Amino acid sequence: MSERENQPVALITGAGRGIGRAVAVTLSEQGYAVALTSRSVEQLEEVAAVCPGPSMVVPSDLTDPGAADQLVTRIEQEWSAPEVVVANAGAGVSASVQKTTDEQWQQMLDLNLTAPFRLLRRTIPAMKAAEHGRIVVVASVAAKIGEPYISAYTASKHGVLGLVRSAAAELARSGVTVNAVCPGYVDTPMTDATVQGIVDKTGRTAQEARALLEAKQPNHRLVTVDEVALAVLACVHNGALTGQGINIDGGAVQS
Repeated sequence: MSERENQPVALITGAGRGIGRAVAVTLSEQGYAVALTSRSVEQLEEVAAVCPGPSMVVPSDLTDPGAADQLVTRIEQEWSAPEVVVANAGAGVSASVQKTTDEQWQQMLDLNLTAPFRLLRRTIPAMKAAEHGRIVVVASVAAKIGEPYISAYTASKHGVLGLVRSAAAELARSGVTVNAVCPGYVDTPMTDATVQGIVDKTGRTAQEARALLEAKQPNHRLVTVDEVALAVLACVHNGALTGQGINIDGGAVQS
């Protein structure tokens, strides 16, 4: 942990790679002391090393019912209550509805919906008391539309967008904003896993599989992690922006 000198605190979940890493570096560059959490200590330490400002590495499994409380309590004790919370941790699974197991269904709900809910429930009181706070959930365009073979993932992302909208309505006069950023296919390890799944199931090459995903977006390329981080930053900076699901997908879903 590096020393913090009165900077506002931002908590980023899933901060070890991909979008979470980009968001952590961006907020650090913006003057926030960043608390970084994911399951991998090694990845978090690598991210902390490239953040220009103070950073705190707090490994955690947010699917554990007590994890959100323990995580935020430690940040409050060592620094102060987070002013910004970016709930980015998430995962996907691909299967047809009839082949989706109870375990896969529950995994998607636990990580993509229940974990953000617990984090919001734990961090909102201090934000309300301070009359200022910014909550951003990294959802997906799957929160807006349905696609085949990702029913559990889609259900969890639709659910978390509902959570964002309800929380934003509750907090509209409190100084606390709640938004979702909804990326399409982003150039991340999660998309690499999707590519590999297409390869395994169809026999296509990795290059062909990646081209299929790129073609789903009108600009025919993957979104970059930095483009998603800029959308998160807009939610942090703009106090009139709340209750929104902001699509970052090259124009695929117009809403």
